[in-house]
Amino acid sequence: MSTTDISADLVVLGYGKGGKTLAAALAKQGWRVVMVERSPLMYGGTCINVGCVPTKAMVHHSEHLGPGPHRKTYSAAVEFTQGLTSSLRARNLAMLDTLDTATVLTGQARFLDPHTVEVRTADGDLVSVSGRYVVIGTGSAAVLPDIPGLAEAPNVVTSTELLTTHDLPRRLVVLGGGYIGLEFAAMQAAYGSEVTVLERKPGILAGEDADVADAAREVITAAGVSIVTSAAVERIENHSDGTASVHYRVGEGTGVADADTILVALGRAPVTDELQLDRAGVETTATGAVAVDEHLRSTQPHIFAIGDVNGGPQFTYVSLDDYRIVLDQLIGSGSRSTADRRAVPYSLFLTPPLSRVGMTERAAKEAGKTVRTATMRVADMATVPRAQIVEQTAGLMKVVVDADTDEVLGAALLSYDSHEVINLVALAMRHGITAAQLRDEIYTHPSMTEAFNQLLGALTP
Repeated sequence: MSTTDISADLVVLGYGKGGKTLAAALAKQGWRVVMVERSPLMYGGTCINVGCVPTKAMVHHSEHLGPGPHRKTYSAAVEFTQGLTSSLRARNLAMLDTLDTATVLTGQARFLDPHTVEVRTADGDLVSVSGRYVVIGTGSAAVLPDIPGLAEAPNVVTSTELLTTHDLPRRLVVLGGGYIGLEFAAMQAAYGSEVTVLERKPGILAGEDADVADAAREVITAAGVSIVTSAAVERIENHSDGTASVHYRVGEGTGVADADTILVALGRAPVTDELQLDRAGVETTATGAVAVDEHLRSTQPHIFAIGDVNGGPQFTYVSLDDYRIVLDQLIGSGSRSTADRRAVPYSLFLTPPLSRVGMTERAAKEAGKTVRTATMRVADMATVPRAQIVEQTAGLMKVVVDADTDEVLGAALLSYDSHEVINLVALAMRHGITAAQLRDEIYTHPSMTEAFNQLLGALTP
């Protein structure tokens, strides 16, 4: 085993969206940059390897299938997805590895002091890296709950493992009715798996208005998913053939869901345990996230945290905005901060997808606002033939508008192409475009965007 010392202007821990973009930008300006990534399978970060890209590829290949199971199609989709992520990993490695002032180290990092990180590489060597600035971007990982029998179950997977499994589960039980759980449930059901979702809350998508959540549930159950709410999982009974039975309680009653595969989708937690942050004097929150201020500085002013690890919204595009904030701190005016963020949209990739931005009707009223709303089922929108053309007429569209100012407060779009259309709503909200202006714009035809002509025209008085 050999030991090497490296001195750098910037050390980045984690090859995710924000970290890699920051490293590349500063390396191109002549900064000596060291990027540390724990796994060779994660160059480019969560999104392209085990998150957004592979899941959406699997959803795409699941659409328009007839009655299943479609085992060969599923296996082929997994194969395609693995090829896609492999190609993207190589491109992401090259974006830094080909720069003269950048060094990529693959291995586990830990702090020795506030400016020094020790990396144990894959071949067992130790590299000591000292940095003027350090950026922590180690992401998040799936949480495995303490349920009796779960740790011993051979058929338990997280979303990461399920994405690389070529065999379509015959019976899939999903623990958790949040975004990850529902997305995988609907996608697996489309391929022909028998899917049961166990959600501990009284309903799914608790953050949405009831009418939106109900419409999403209709879409998911129409895909063949069985959803059990208020379900408290009590234990996992493992069988000798590798299958398991999930025992749960609903009120005073009990139930059992048999599973060939159990997907745990009960949230994600920041990856900080092995970093030895105490040696760097970096404090964490109760959830294990790196505590940061609005400029993403930790309790050590020269150490920043970006992406999932800082406890903020777990979206790759938020990580990209984190990059902009840190870059502004390092070579800009230093004025940009998380307080600047407004109207950040997000999407749940069902078929059709559910996308939302801003406030729900419930939240707006709780905030004391007088609102006007418009809600229309896509199938009833005569002026939106695009949904008919692509044969995706399920879902609804809903907007919430301030009755006093005509400001768009929020929107929920459960419709074809909503993940694209929602960006227009977010842009309007950020730049003060009123509901009336959005209603009277000229849009291409046939498109889903032109729905605003009819939807906003239907606002309640």
